[in-house]
Formats: sequence, C-alpha cells, structure tokens
Amino acid sequence: MPWNNQNGGGWKSGGGGGGGGGPWGQGPWGQGNGGGQPGGQQPDLEEILKRSQDRMKQVMPSGGMPGPVLLLLFAIAAAVVGFYAFFFTVKPDELGVVLRFGKFERQEPPGLHMRWPYPVEEVLLPKVTRENRIEVGMISSSTSGGLTRDVPQESLMLTGDENIVDVDFVVVWRIKSEEFDETRQQAGVAKYLFNIQNPENTVKEVAESAMREVVGQSDIQPLLTADRQKTELAVRDLMQNTLDSYDAGIKIVRVQMQKVDPPSKVIDAFRDVQAAKADQERLQNVARGYANKVVPEARGEAERILQKAEAYKEQTVQEAIGQAARFEKVYGEYAKAPEVTRKRMFLETMERVFKGTDKIILDSSGSAGGGSGVVPYLPLDQLQKRSSASAGGR
Repeated sequence: MPWNNQNGGGWKSGGGGGGGGGPWGQGPWGQGNGGGQPGGQQPDLEEILKRSQDRMKQVMPSGGMPGPVLLLLFAIAAAVVGFYAFFFTVKPDELGVVLRFGKFERQEPPGLHMRWPYPVEEVLLPKVTRENRIEVGMISSSTSGGLTRDVPQESLMLTGDENIVDVDFVVVWRIKSEEFDETRQQAGVAKYLFNIQNPENTVKEVAESAMREVVGQSDIQPLLTADRQKTELAVRDLMQNTLDSYDAGIKIVRVQMQKVDPPSKVIDAFRDVQAAKADQERLQNVARGYANKVVPEARGEAERILQKAEAYKEQTVQEAIGQAARFEKVYGEYAKAPEVTRKRMFLETMERVFKGTDKIILDSSGSAGGGSGVVPYLPLDQLQKRSSASAGGR
C-alpha cells in the first residue's frame, strides 16, 4: 500500500507517529473522515441504545418503557448511525478523498456522497482551496500586537561575496487539487496525502534551503536594493521544482521577502555605505542633469553661429555680385559717353561727401564785379532745427 513506505506498518501497528489506528497518525474516525466519533473507535450501537433507555427511564414514570417508543428510538438511532456510516459531506473548501482498505479509490467534489462503512472505506477531507502561510526566519505573535521574533538560525545566510545577510520571508502554498499524474494514475491531492508525512515542515525546510542557495549565488548589494523581486521569483521556482521532484502535490503560490538586512552588529556601517552610495547616485544624477542642459545649449549656440556665418557669407557674396553687375552697367554707359559719365560720377560723389556738412556757396562772377562773392541762400535745415529746439524749450 502507498503508506507502508512512510510509517513502516499497517493501521493497527501504530505507524505514522500518532496514537491512533490510521496510517497517517490519526484514527479511522479522526480528522478528515467525514464525521463520526473521535478517538479511533466506531460508534457502539448497543451502548447508544442502552444509554438512551436509561435516560428515558429517568424521565418517564415507573412501569417501564412502552414497546412502540423503544422501537422508535431504535429506528432513530439506527438511522443516525446508518447515515454517518454510509454518507459523508464535503464542504465547499474541501475535497473528499476516499480510501478503500487504505488505498486511494476516488475523490469527490463538495456535496453529499455515499461510501461503504468503515473499515471498508475511509474519507479524508483536506482543505484544497486554503492558502497556507509559513514564516521562515521569524515567528509572528498575534497576542503581542503583531510583533515578530527573529530566528537567527533560519534567517542568517551567507552571500556569494562572503557577506552575511539577515533574511526573513514568507511562503504561501496550497494543495494541487487540479493536477492528475497520468503515468502514476495519482491525483495531486493524493500525492499530498500519501507522499509526504509532514507538509508544513517539508515546505519550510525546502524554502529555507532554496533561499540559502539563491542568496549564496548573489552579492549582498543587489539583495539589499533592487533584486528582491528577482530573488523571490528564483526561490519560488526552485521550491516548486524541488517539491515536484518529491511528488508532494503542493503548489507554491508566492514568496514574499519581509526583511533583508545586514546583521545587527554591522547594520550601522552598512547604512553609512548605503547613504554614501545614495549621495554618489544623487551627485551623478545632478551632473547628468547639468550636462543634459549645457550640452544642448552649446550645440544650439554653435548652430546659431554657423547659421549666422552662412547668412553673412550669402549676404556678402550677393552684395559683391550686385556691385559687379552695377559696375558692369555703369561701365557700359561710360563706354557710350565717357565725359558725361565722369561728370555724373563726380556730382554723385560730391553729393555724398557734402551731404552732412555746412556749406557756403561762392559766386566767382560776383567777386569780379566788386561784390562779396557769397551767394545768400535760405538754410531750411537749420530753420527746422531751431524751430524744433524752441518748441522743446516751451
């Protein structure tokens, strides 16, 4: 039978480490049998009837119990015993596992089901939808306001760079009720019930071993900062592979790291190192921000200077081309009438030179006739300046 290799004996041999008569440390009418008497004994119908009769004698007057009443009580007792012997109820969060002579026979969904009475068939009712929680490296106390007590024997681990780290974590697991092994013709819940003797201890030891292996392959700095989620996933996968190799019928839902710190004796030094690295990261970010600001500004200024130089170049070239074209035009006209062109060029030059100077006009013909030779003229520009100054003074 599948339980012989765990307990070393049959139901009546006391195997399984319990005081009952079942193969897993519980009596055939104990936990998970679908109802019945605790303590490992089947209900004694004769004893039940005797006790009922004694109680009725105490209640009823002297003269004995009538035959119809006794028959009715017997029928009720037989119905009750028959119901518990042939029927069992599976709750919504349970799965009924029926054993026939100690061997897995079938599993039943939630509801009311029939069975052969003990010792032919026995029913186990594991909680297949409940998520179980196991703490490693700490012990939570519900009576002391949610305080936790550290367990150094479980939490202290050696990292890959030969540092010691204090890791507290929680493992959440449940039974693989939906799994069925076609090769062994064994359901996941049957694996859970028959292949491992103490599921909680097994999961806890596998969790501690997996965490130590993952931490031993990692450096301490990533564990303290950014690699917590990566570590949790690696531990979960390693635990699942290990439990699957045991055919444990257990699914690891998640692994949550509660605390990852250096040992308490050196935690202050580690915090100083963390603060220094945080300052280093902050200064690097400030330098990167300044560089990201200055470099684009310098590139923009360089581009502006280049564009300005290109514009000046284009302007100068176009002006030179225009001057050359103008000179060619003037030269063409000069070739037609050199004297007229020379005189016009002289007049235009004099106009540009004397445009912004004070001018006195002399008439040579007037000086020859005995005059002063100065030609009087009306300085309109000076009159306009004087009228403007007078208006401002008022």
